[in-house]
Amino acid sequence: MSEPTRILLIDDEEDFCFFVKGNLEATGRFRVLTASDGREGLEVARKSGPDLILLDMIMPEMSGDEVAFELENDPALRDIPVIFLTAIVTKQETGRDNLALIGGRNFIAKPVQTQGLIKAIQKALQTEYPV
Repeated sequence: MSEPTRILLIDDEEDFCFFVKGNLEATGRFRVLTASDGREGLEVARKSGPDLILLDMIMPEMSGDEVAFELENDPALRDIPVIFLTAIVTKQETGRDNLALIGGRNFIAKPVQTQGLIKAIQKALQTEYPV
């Protein structure tokens, strides 16, 4: 069996992180690390080198845009795919695939469902996971 895909979830909503982590890890295909704010998320990303980052847009102190800017300007982190999780984008905008490319960035509308999230991760990583 292959190694689980390492996901870093950066979101200030503790309950949201708990449920997303639990649901993804329950599949056996993912190992999810969480960070409750942007600065902590950047630290965890630098230490763990995740395969993909799920990033909330609206957080106190450091927004998702600011975190993304830091990631893009760090040579060790710039190639890690990022999917923004936000209530700013609607399900209608993300469409059937649950993933919308807006301004060159991947977005998923909150609330997320596990199957849709897995499909979006699969698409962003161009990896096949049975759903």
